Amino acid sequence: MHRLKGSPNEGLFGATLGFFIGFAAVSLYGPTAHKFNEVMHLSPVLVGLLVAMPMLSGSLLRIPFSAWVDTTGGRKPFLVLLLLSIVGMAGITGVLYTLYPDQLNAGYYPLVLLLGLLSGCGIATFSVGISQVSYWFPQARQGWALGTYAGIGNIAPGLFAFLLPLALGAWGLAGSYLAWLIFLIVGTGLYWVTGRNAWFFQLRDQGASVEEAKQVAQEHGQELFPAGSLMDSLKISARVWKNWVLVILYFTTFGGFIALTAWLPTYWKSFFTVSAVTAGTLTALYSILTSVIRVVGGSVSDRIGGENTAILSLATLLVGAALMTISHNYALSVISEILMALGMGVNNAAVFKLVPQEVPEAVGGAAGWVGGLGAFGGFAIPPVMGAFVRAQGDAGYASGFVTFIGLAILSLALAYVLKRTHVRPAEAAPIRANP
Repeated sequence: MHRLKGSPNEGLFGATLGFFIGFAAVSLYGPTAHKFNEVMHLSPVLVGLLVAMPMLSGSLLRIPFSAWVDTTGGRKPFLVLLLLSIVGMAGITGVLYTLYPDQLNAGYYPLVLLLGLLSGCGIATFSVGISQVSYWFPQARQGWALGTYAGIGNIAPGLFAFLLPLALGAWGLAGSYLAWLIFLIVGTGLYWVTGRNAWFFQLRDQGASVEEAKQVAQEHGQELFPAGSLMDSLKISARVWKNWVLVILYFTTFGGFIALTAWLPTYWKSFFTVSAVTAGTLTALYSILTSVIRVVGGSVSDRIGGENTAILSLATLLVGAALMTISHNYALSVISEILMALGMGVNNAAVFKLVPQEVPEAVGGAAGWVGGLGAFGGFAIPPVMGAFVRAQGDAGYASGFVTFIGLAILSLALAYVLKRTHVRPAEAAPIRANP
């Protein structure tokens, strides 16, 4: 007799908690980079590389770790990533307590870079959780479940952006890193207690055969099942052309989300000459709204379909980007920013409603490709927007948003192709797990 633990809602809670913890733990790394620069005297390029390290590892590791879910469930990949993040945060905390500020010089740059890379591992929990939640929920409820998971988890950076100045003022740089380290350790312990693999993976861990595990899990309501090994999951999903369409859609709106979270403070301060506090508040508004609206976007996707939701949200993004490009009015730019936040957040939810629908035989692999490569928009888009500023001066801050006009038009066309080629469940072949 097999013992099964948890429920879909419990699985959702554990995954959301784990992602929130992993993402929040590195939320102070970029904003405090200037303090490292003050004592290490780094070039702008080296500072930029330092800031990018957590997001680099957080993006790249999404691909293999998400595919790993297809072989073992999400619990083990989650814990490994969170533990690696703890190692990185503990290392930085130790460096700050022992060397900062007088003895921390440029000679320690490679070490700080490596620790930043490790700290970012927690960000990669995103795609692991997407796969874990997908296996828990029937497809009819996946839009809501995945939207809730990603929406709440993505609130972390915006929320902790408010807390960071208070922490720095009260505890200093080293004390703030110690507080975040404690938060990460406690959160990892909470995930260890609450994190649950879907029933199929629990049964396999208890020695059940693939067919027996599938049969029992189906009786409990599980609909999706993995295709095989980690490499099988990546290869199978890579052969599905719709997987790469979803990568482009996610590059536009989640990569764009990351890019604008970094770009908007400069935009508001340089183009409208507002204070740093006002610029930070407007950026936090954008970040939190994009995350929260993702929950709504998931529910909308369940009702009208991921393709229709993507088309509507990308059209909203297009309008917002077009207005940002021509606006020299403060109020209009705020409204335009809100439109872009709504479009990006809802489309992010629509994309992950479509992942298990379009690549049901390799959800983990597809979530890895989409989450990992899509996040690279956060690295690719800011330099393009910066080129407009270098070429046009301050006017380039507005005209640089033409980048999003191009991406939105391309993504709209691809979303329409997805809609036209959608195969209804009744017409699709049954999904089988491979031994």
